[in-house]
Amino acid sequence: MEAEVKGIAVVHQAAASTERRPGGSAREQSPSSRENGGKPGLSLIVGLLFVALLITILISVSIGAIHVPVGVIAAAILRHNPLSETQRSILLSIRLPRVFASALVGAALAIAGLMFQGLFRNPMADPYIIGASGGAAVGACVGIVFLAEWSIFGYSAAALLAFLGSVLTMAAVYYLARARGRTNSVTLLLAGFAVGTMLSNSTYIFEIFDPNPEVGHRIVAAWLHGVISVPEWKQLAVAFVLLAVGSLSAYPLMRRLNTLALGDEYAHQLGVRVETTRILIILVGSLLTAIAVSLGGLISFAGLIVPHVARLLLGPDHVRLLPVTALAGAIFLVITDTVARTLFAPTELPVGILMAFIGGPFFLYLLRKNKREYTL
Repeated sequence: MEAEVKGIAVVHQAAASTERRPGGSAREQSPSSRENGGKPGLSLIVGLLFVALLITILISVSIGAIHVPVGVIAAAILRHNPLSETQRSILLSIRLPRVFASALVGAALAIAGLMFQGLFRNPMADPYIIGASGGAAVGACVGIVFLAEWSIFGYSAAALLAFLGSVLTMAAVYYLARARGRTNSVTLLLAGFAVGTMLSNSTYIFEIFDPNPEVGHRIVAAWLHGVISVPEWKQLAVAFVLLAVGSLSAYPLMRRLNTLALGDEYAHQLGVRVETTRILIILVGSLLTAIAVSLGGLISFAGLIVPHVARLLLGPDHVRLLPVTALAGAIFLVITDTVARTLFAPTELPVGILMAFIGGPFFLYLLRKNKREYTL
């Protein structure tokens, strides 16, 4: 245990030194990440996870009401045998977009969960813990009820307004939690929980005023239960670009998270701008959460399980955890969504409901494991 603590301190101190030398090169600024990044073990893990993701996608697109053998798909990719018109239509118009959407949602939620767990120094933190889900739910309901026919870049009004609602809610929660120029993590969590709960329950108001209640209720229910949609390719392209921007923005923040793990006061003494870092983490995490919500509705626990397991296996260095968490999150949600749509075929189970049955016991396990640490 002592060795692990010393290892954490070394990583954090090395990361903190980068904040005090903004003019240095990348190699000079992060000796710890240079050593970690150069280890063949991490490269091997990332490579294996990438291959596993490709295999998972290949298997997932082959499964469905009309089975398309993996060998047939592989032969078509290698141009040895073309697909039939029916197979081509099923794969390119339905299954591939949905599987890619699942991968994007899983990666976005996993990275956001990693950031929020590091920020709050709490293994039970989730991308929705600070109210993003409630704001996204209200925004989606506005789009479903009043702007059902409107879309841009393939995104429906519900998806775009869910994004806007998530960001605005995060801004409101941060404002409520800020006092005397500082933001307390516990206050932020409590404010997020309160605002998110109020907004989530306010969705019933939209059901009352829905001019087409039968259709609207079904869509709202699907959104709130977490159903991965079948997006258009241009919608997926926009989501991928936003995910890439969010991931690249998250990378430099990982070093600061290493330092923040030692405490705000210590990080401040080492030159880290604690408040600025916290704001940036919240903004990037909100962007990633909103990407996931726009494609799959409200899917809980996905951002809780993957980062926590990755941290247990690889240690506390967030720089190392970032690529592993992203790939593992994509694999995890692709598998979960495949099970959800085939378990009770031809009836589909919302992936959000399946995640609740998986994540709920896991959350209780964490609560039980850490109960002494969180007693007041």
